Amino acid sequence: MGNIVVTLAHASIAGSGLARRVRSAALFAALCAASAIAFPLCCAADESAPATIERDVHLFVIQKDGSIEEHDDTVMRADTASGIDEIAQRFVWFNKDTEQVELLAAETIDPDGTAHAVGPEAIRDVQEPRSAGAPSFEDGVLRTVIFPGVQIGSRVHLAFRKTRAKALQAGTYAYLVEPSLDPVDEQRLIFDLPADVPLYADARGYVALPPVTANGRTRYEFDYQHGPYARLEAGAVGYGNWGDRLMVSTVPDFASFAARYRAPADDDATRDDPAIVALAQQLTAGLTDPRDKARALYDWMRLNIRYVALFIGETATVPHKAADILRNRYGDCKDHVALYGALLAAAGIRSEPVLLNLGPYYTLPEVPGYGASAINHAIIWIPELAQFADTSAGGTEFGYLPGGVMDRPVLLVDDGVLARTPATQRHERNARVQIDIDDNGTAHYAYRVEDAGFPAELERNTFRRATRQGAQQLAASRLLQTGLHGTARLETDDVTARAGPFATSMQGSVPHLIWREGTTAVPALTSFAGGMRSQIEAWLIEPVRTQPWTCIGGEFDETLEMSLPRFVRVTDLPADSTVEDPLLTFASRYVFDPATRTLQVTRHLSAAFGHRMCTANEFAAIHDDLVRIERDLDAEVVVKSASATQ
Repeated sequence: MGNIVVTLAHASIAGSGLARRVRSAALFAALCAASAIAFPLCCAADESAPATIERDVHLFVIQKDGSIEEHDDTVMRADTASGIDEIAQRFVWFNKDTEQVELLAAETIDPDGTAHAVGPEAIRDVQEPRSAGAPSFEDGVLRTVIFPGVQIGSRVHLAFRKTRAKALQAGTYAYLVEPSLDPVDEQRLIFDLPADVPLYADARGYVALPPVTANGRTRYEFDYQHGPYARLEAGAVGYGNWGDRLMVSTVPDFASFAARYRAPADDDATRDDPAIVALAQQLTAGLTDPRDKARALYDWMRLNIRYVALFIGETATVPHKAADILRNRYGDCKDHVALYGALLAAAGIRSEPVLLNLGPYYTLPEVPGYGASAINHAIIWIPELAQFADTSAGGTEFGYLPGGVMDRPVLLVDDGVLARTPATQRHERNARVQIDIDDNGTAHYAYRVEDAGFPAELERNTFRRATRQGAQQLAASRLLQTGLHGTARLETDDVTARAGPFATSMQGSVPHLIWREGTTAVPALTSFAGGMRSQIEAWLIEPVRTQPWTCIGGEFDETLEMSLPRFVRVTDLPADSTVEDPLLTFASRYVFDPATRTLQVTRHLSAAFGHRMCTANEFAAIHDDLVRIERDLDAEVVVKSASATQ
């Protein structure tokens, strides 16, 4: 019998994640997004799912050198009109340099059982869209299969054989299976390995059958079934954090996995290439502090080396040569790590690669491997500065991390141990709205908002990359998202700066904010879109939560000064409000001075969750307070025209 280590959790059995490799183009768009916010993916449990996986069999025959022959045979049924779109076009991803794909069956089966084969004109190969314009990554190909005559009740049958002559990592094999959130009637995954190569597995909701050894090989099998899934709640973290998944690997532990990544990555004779050394010296000339040097090199990397958004494990796991990355001026995440590490070394600063997950996942499987909810990204660790850095995130200031890599386990490649990225970082926003309402009821406003901490460079980078017209359109959009219809002119701080707070200012007018006749409810706005109101609305987008959700804290200070015209009097002023909670505090104050006819509103919100994945119980504990805060942020000042009071 071969060795198998299986960690089981949850009694339910998940749907197939293997179907994701041949589902729809939406997958590839999703993979490109590094956002930690998840969106609803499926139906409610009591509604019809768009499509069903009726039969799904996957056989992987693995050799000792890591080469693979894979046999996939899948039948999916369209249950709704949206299910037609989901199954009518399928994709098989493969690496054209190391893999070959042979379609064995591709047909549409009508509800009455009539089969229609897919013709050669409906099968074509296209380049993986994320690698466009990056010749070093043009080995990724999508074999597109377009099924004819798909209607509700139709089935599509796709079977193929894929062979890989060269392993992503020599002598190893790992595979991650995630639910596609399509119901599964029947699925089986079979891993066939040499009997002396143990397979390690972390299985949650997947039923492991007893391994069978014969003729020098061992077969490991896992069975699946699952009915309709409850939808993924808005703002929820990735399903793999709490739901079903399967990771199998021939690598026993993370230390061994790190060593296998480290050896070929270190075998780069171009790390001390004269061009790299000269560039590092040029960029750090006159700097003596290691942090200043690391910052200068970081800023050059993020603004000059284009990021090709392909995940580790989709392509080869060995970085390109540092000299080639510098010459080409582009690379994926591991290439960014390779070149930035070489520049740091040339400046006398030691660093090491770090492997982790980029996405809404805050845990890793118990066994190591690559995958969408496992290891798929690389950043760098600078021990001397006790600092993580991700140069592939062009809008992140040195000293901060993009949200997609915060608060998650990481594998330090040189040390071979697991660590964790910071759970929190500075996030502050200070907004001030000044409104002067003239005798026609038109509001003339001036709005200034200053971001500090990690959002500052995100905002600065947005305007750094925007055209003048695009920046003005963004200002108009923010005014409209606030619920105001008027004009907007935008000014910003210096976008060429690379650190520190960043402020934007808007000026303009809003006609008829107050009507000269009758009663008007004037919104007590202390910020435009993007302020604490937007934050509270995002947290409250679900009235009840049953799933872990993304919670990002911060400090918000907002002020409104509004000058009212003589033709109105204030009839209703909101009451001050205070919220004190272990996770968040809030205070508002409303003051109207009849002599100057000036209304002042101040609000302060502080949220300190201490982590980025909150539980459903934490949401329930603060829900009522969030509703109280939302009510205050929606408050209005009621004014009545003098003519209406006579």
